[in-house]
Amino acid sequence: MARKKPRPEPKIVRPDDINPHHDWKRPLQAPGHTQVDFEQRIDFRRLHDYRLARTRAALSGSGLGALLSFDQHNIRYTTSTVIGEWARDKLTRYSLLTGNGDPYVWDFGSAARHHKLHAPWLHHDHCRAGLLGMRGATGADLTLFRDAAKEIKSILIEEGVAGLPVGLDVVEPPMLFALQKEGIEVRDGQQVMLQAREVKNIDELTLLNMAAAMVDGVYQDIAEALKPGVQESQIVALATARLYEMGSDCVEAINSISGERCSPHPHNFTDRLIRPGDQAFFDVIQSFMGYRTCYYRTFSVGRATGPQRTAYRKAREWMDRAIELLKPGMSSDKIARAFPEAKEIGFASEMDAFGLNFCHGLGLGLHERPLISRLTSLREPIELKAGMAFAVETYCPASDGVSAARIEEEVILTDKGAQIISLYPAEELPIANPY
Repeated sequence: MARKKPRPEPKIVRPDDINPHHDWKRPLQAPGHTQVDFEQRIDFRRLHDYRLARTRAALSGSGLGALLSFDQHNIRYTTSTVIGEWARDKLTRYSLLTGNGDPYVWDFGSAARHHKLHAPWLHHDHCRAGLLGMRGATGADLTLFRDAAKEIKSILIEEGVAGLPVGLDVVEPPMLFALQKEGIEVRDGQQVMLQAREVKNIDELTLLNMAAAMVDGVYQDIAEALKPGVQESQIVALATARLYEMGSDCVEAINSISGERCSPHPHNFTDRLIRPGDQAFFDVIQSFMGYRTCYYRTFSVGRATGPQRTAYRKAREWMDRAIELLKPGMSSDKIARAFPEAKEIGFASEMDAFGLNFCHGLGLGLHERPLISRLTSLREPIELKAGMAFAVETYCPASDGVSAARIEEEVILTDKGAQIISLYPAEELPIANPY
């Protein structure tokens, strides 16, 4: 008679794994991108252990038995695997972490084989071939979803958590239905993962700083290139090329906005020609080792007008007021009140003005917890903690009806307050190639 497999014990989170290893007495590093033997740079094994421990801790207090992730940022956070940014929106890769087990990851067969060879932090048999909907491209046949759900159910049984709900982040409807058909109770797992990702360890903050340093350099290039006759799209091409030359994983978006397009604020670039006296602003969204930037700067081209300077001064004042309040223990509703009300920038409601003056968490995702705004934080405040990272954004339209100032600083929260890591000068309105 076969012996019954013993019920797995919950995985213990070791204190050192959950230790962020912050040393606020030293400046945050922005080292070169290669690994060297003569100084400590990124400790990727420590990074993996920390992210996994944070996830286990969040899972243990959630009432869930497991987390099933299709969100690429969550998969990378728990498994330290990635197969290229092209997979970001496909919803075909997925991972599973139970409270009693180690991470599983399903990937294209060739990628799964690669993980077995090159990801020794994962169990060999936990790297599996899998293929689901690819946003419907596999067709309406539910066999793939049914088989995947059955495999997941068998793991839940084996690891002793089959009677508990499973947290899910994003999913195609056929997969959701297949899980429910297997009797799996599905709940929101995205908030659990975002809770885990809130506080960054020293390696994460260093990667964010390295990514920001790349954008510092790009803005120097933009300032030199920003002249009459240059197209918005040419600035995008220049910035994209420079970022990839410096080692970017993914240039997700470059917002390039100029002249009469500044107000109201679109979020796309065109082939518009830059003209003398234009105000122009840019947002550089890219990642290094998965860790993102969100980093606006505004310039006036050749010369600046009075309305442009006034708008910039107001945007900077709002920015500085918010950053001054960013401290551990502070409630997010107090920071939200530092930003202007919607009517101050010409909008009827906070919903209409959302995304122009606010803070958002920054990490593997472009928008992480906590998100601080008049729309959300006055109703659901969150206490800030050391080790959080934010993008702080302000926007002020000018009285001329077409110009506008857009500033964004990236900050990390130390034990004493906010430290700015986006270092291209923005205290005063920069004039690109002054006459």
